[in-house]
Amino acid sequence: MDGTTDSSALDLQAHLPRLTARGVILSLLVSNHPVRPTPAQVVRAAGAFGIKESAARAALSRMVTGGDLIRTADGFHLSSSLLERRQRVLHEVRQETRDWDGEWEIVVVTGSGRDPGDRATLRALLARLRLAELREGVWLRPANLVRPLELTAEPVEVLRGRPAGDPVELAATLFDLSEWEAESCRLLDLMDLADSAVDRFTVATAIVRHLLTDPVLPSRLQPDPWSGARVYGAWAAYQEEFVSIPEIGGAAES
Repeated sequence: MDGTTDSSALDLQAHLPRLTARGVILSLLVSNHPVRPTPAQVVRAAGAFGIKESAARAALSRMVTGGDLIRTADGFHLSSSLLERRQRVLHEVRQETRDWDGEWEIVVVTGSGRDPGDRATLRALLARLRLAELREGVWLRPANLVRPLELTAEPVEVLRGRPAGDPVELAATLFDLSEWEAESCRLLDLMDLADSAVDRFTVATAIVRHLLTDPVLPSRLQPDPWSGARVYGAWAAYQEEFVSIPEIGGAAES
């Protein structure tokens, strides 16, 4: 790989957002579900990722109060809403595709006069469905994804069509492909350089966020080079590596 990151020292704080106590604990529990760790096990595991004991205990308390975690006699477990979110994220990362026949999904926003909050929510939903805005109120993408749009409750009209012009140019207009490719290469370089568990965990977390913005284009619309498959492969490999944290996977303490 032609990396641009300095290999003499990996300063992740200079390259990636700092991990929060809440983010580390959630990732640990999600990755080790359905194990129910004790508070002491969670605190020790979080400490291995640079989280101080006081910060970890404060985050645990807030997460229980906020309903993210449920405390039981045998340890913590994730709330049903977080388990649903886990499944949704995994589903959104692992986008199922079909052979592309040249058609595009076209979503036209028909509602008007909605408040800014509703508009922002709809925009976020359309982006999560990997659609991109061509012009105000008109969103589209190649029809190569196998998933329901689930927009029946929204003020939109869903169409299928073949827009005029070069589909490669249209895809490049809709999605910032050069920026996505540059970020892919940066994250792959960082993962190659990351040796410690903390560093690899930090980079893998950033890779998940990046994959959730992958346009998942048909191969004939992808620029060359395109590192989407390699980024997904790095994430998939890390799932095997991070399948168990000894402090959490071990026997519970009293």
